[in-house]
Amino acid sequence: MALSSPHQPYQPLPNSFRADVKNGERLIGCWASLASPITTELLGTVGFDWVLLDAEHAPNDELTLIPQLMALKDSRSAPIVRPPSNDNVIIKRMLDAGFFNFLIPFVDSADDARRAVAATRYPPHGIRGVSVGQRGNRYGSVTDYLQVVNDNICVIVQIESRAAVAAIDEILAVEGVDGVFIGPSDLAAAYGHLGNAGHADVQQAIAHVFERAKAAGKPSGILAHVQQDAERYLGMGATLVSVCADMGLLRSGALNVRQHFMPA
Repeated sequence: MALSSPHQPYQPLPNSFRADVKNGERLIGCWASLASPITTELLGTVGFDWVLLDAEHAPNDELTLIPQLMALKDSRSAPIVRPPSNDNVIIKRMLDAGFFNFLIPFVDSADDARRAVAATRYPPHGIRGVSVGQRGNRYGSVTDYLQVVNDNICVIVQIESRAAVAAIDEILAVEGVDGVFIGPSDLAAAYGHLGNAGHADVQQAIAHVFERAKAAGKPSGILAHVQQDAERYLGMGATLVSVCADMGLLRSGALNVRQHFMPA
């Protein structure tokens, strides 16, 4: 079974989530965009393998993300953060805040992938700045943190452009890239089919990424909040799939209740 039982909270050291990603375990997740520790805590009680805390398309920063990390501390769900960009300063701050699992947006080339990995590693393997007393090492109480953390950071990069699809083999070959994750909406826009990720051109690109990842022995994933889409992508070989989002769950639940009591 992926990760731990619902009664055993996820622990980042050693990072069992990274091990499960690299082993190709089927890992089902939920997107969190409401920037609320209460809704994130609620999601954490459900038992998803992971919860993605979004700072790219949601109003999150370190001061809103840390309470959500706290809200997940007793959950089996591994927290993943998506920073707003592939920026080493932002990534450094999120590492110091206590994140170990990263989904880096808009990685278009091997150079982009190398920059993402380097931002998460201390020298000589990267460029992460050193703070000896931050939340990530429990304010200095994890005495071997500097020695072990490089091997416990999970880096998954997003494939969202034509350039990324064209460079997929080179991206997958970058040491420290643990997996790739497709952003279907941006990929659809890149192929000239804005709002239509189901178009044949986009689906062909998605299948190509999945196939190249499998050939490279690395996992692939995708955001798929329609059940039939998620099941199709799992059948195509994706192992890291987001199947729902807090905002969508709230909206759809509210609409169902309104439509029952207030039919048009």
